[in-house]
Amino acid sequence: MAEPKKRTNNSKQGMRRMHDKVNGGALVYCEKCHELKEKHKVCYNCGTYKTKSVIDLDNTKTVA
Repeated sequence: MAEPKKRTNNSKQGMRRMHDKVNGGALVYCEKCHELKEKHKVCYNCGTYKTKSVIDLDNTKTVA
């Protein structure tokens, strides 16, 4: 098995790992209540997804 001839310094190691970070999800505005929500997720403020009511927030039961 091949072994590295020299130790990788902290700068080179950081440059290699620079692209491994986790980005936050994209945020969009809800079409009904205009609050920020994650893309392709149910709005936690009004309980809708693509202008359809999915979650009844009064009883917290799933409609669909």
